[in-house]
Amino acid sequence: MPTYYLACDLGADSGRVILGTLDHGKISLEELHRFPTGATKVAGALHWQFDRLLNELKTGLKQAATKNLPIASISTDSWGVDYVLYDERGLPLSPVWCYRDSRTAQGVETVKEKVEWPVIYAETGIQFMALNTIYQIVTEPPERLTQAKHILLIGDAFNFFCSGVARNEVSNASTTQLYNPTYKRWSQRLFAALGLREGLFAPICPSGTKLGPMKKNLATEVGLPPVEVIASCSHDTGAAVAAVPASGENWAYLSSGTWSLMGVEKPQPVINDQSRNLGFTNEIGYGDSVRLLKNIIGLWLIQESRRHWNKGAKKYEFAELEKLAAAAPPFVSLINPDDARFLSPDDMPKKIADFCRETGQPAPADVGACVRCIYESLALFYRSTLRKLERLTGQKIERMHIVGGGSKDATLNQFTANALKIPVLAGPTECAALGNILVQAIALGHLESHEAAREVVRNSFELTTFTPQASAEWDAAAKRFERLLS
Repeated sequence: MPTYYLACDLGADSGRVILGTLDHGKISLEELHRFPTGATKVAGALHWQFDRLLNELKTGLKQAATKNLPIASISTDSWGVDYVLYDERGLPLSPVWCYRDSRTAQGVETVKEKVEWPVIYAETGIQFMALNTIYQIVTEPPERLTQAKHILLIGDAFNFFCSGVARNEVSNASTTQLYNPTYKRWSQRLFAALGLREGLFAPICPSGTKLGPMKKNLATEVGLPPVEVIASCSHDTGAAVAAVPASGENWAYLSSGTWSLMGVEKPQPVINDQSRNLGFTNEIGYGDSVRLLKNIIGLWLIQESRRHWNKGAKKYEFAELEKLAAAAPPFVSLINPDDARFLSPDDMPKKIADFCRETGQPAPADVGACVRCIYESLALFYRSTLRKLERLTGQKIERMHIVGGGSKDATLNQFTANALKIPVLAGPTECAALGNILVQAIALGHLESHEAAREVVRNSFELTTFTPQASAEWDAAAKRFERLLS
């Protein structure tokens, strides 16, 4: 008999409620409800419309109820670092901040005054990013933190909404830069240094924790039985990596979406001066594995550029942008995707043109040239990151698995294979939802192991292989690109 599961998969640009069906060693997905998640600017500050997102979840659950299926469980995964404050009554406090809000700059300065960066990295193994929870939480007014009973990360807040049980699942907790992966607990040293009270963040639970049945009032409202609520991997990248269809050794992954996350799985964290200086992070994956990775700005550059262009008369679909990029001349201009200016929204094409002019390059001449500049720059940044990862681990990577929405972008995938000079295997697309569902299946005993779950993915989806081309041209471009990083 097939088994059925629900995944709420929240990305920074859109969310989905997805039905997963596991049957005879294969899994299939059906999108029941899709909705925008993007942050809203209120009085110059970026917030998430948290109540609206919860209502979108309920809409998806109602769609699931119309299927009349024996659904076994539900779980939510989301982007990391952002959080919700809850009062003593279990009600969320507004606003729910977006990690792209400019307040994080002040948070960085506040933390610097209280604790040195090498101490933070030694405690957490997390790369410096101004958007991390540690820099957000110190900007909160003291009265808000006093009023808060506990803090939940976004995906865990959705699981709390469904179950009434407040837990921060470890993959999401590890993104905060307040979790110690060596001692496997919240960092008491950082809490003390920053004046954060013990117990402010809700307790941590392992990936695949059964939280209990759906709250009766919610189940009644949406028309579902009290299905099991599971904290699978609440961080979307943790869920996506759990579903990477890899086997054997010497492979790396690239979770390609709004963000690009490139890394390898390790049994223990890698926390030393070299990993700190190279900017690598140690996030927790399924089974308490470590995702040694680097966060790289990704398709956000395309998404924001398209948002700007679509304010005009001409409306561009992503497929059209890809075609225009493929037809544009190669290697005219390159950018450093890691430049801080690209983190914030608004008029991305102007930011790209400004960077090019400042570095003595021509600004992209048109839309196709701009998208090609982004594609080539991302591929070359992936190359630079992979070489650093190989140096750090002493491991030669032989193939790259690209999963997530970016795995559909054939032009970027081919450029990535060209730049890395190794085969790229692309797919599946909905890897975060897949990992979410597969961890649910393991938690309920429907799959016996993580390896069995990855075999299900290999049996269910056809991967596209991209082989390297034009190595000499990409080697030459890489030398130009490296100068932009200094």
